[in-house]
Amino acid sequence: MAGGWSRDGAVQDQIDDTVTDAVRGARARIPVGKGLECCEDCGETIPARRREVLAGVRTCVACQAQRDKTVVHSQINRRGSKDSQLR
Repeated sequence: MAGGWSRDGAVQDQIDDTVTDAVRGARARIPVGKGLECCEDCGETIPARRREVLAGVRTCVACQAQRDKTVVHSQINRRGSKDSQLR
């Protein structure tokens, strides 16, 4: 269902590329290695159970919740249509 000068399947390729980029970004942000005993943001002790479950944990639950609220999503516009550029 491609339109204009694009080939058939081009829309699905754009979707696949967007998903692939999101997965790569998420994998790059996965913490690895030994975690911290104290939160790097507030200095509170990180519970031992949290450190066991999450490899490389660096923040307490409260600080991680604050960080999760400020996640910035990619602003790449993969579609070339006017509709997507006007949104």
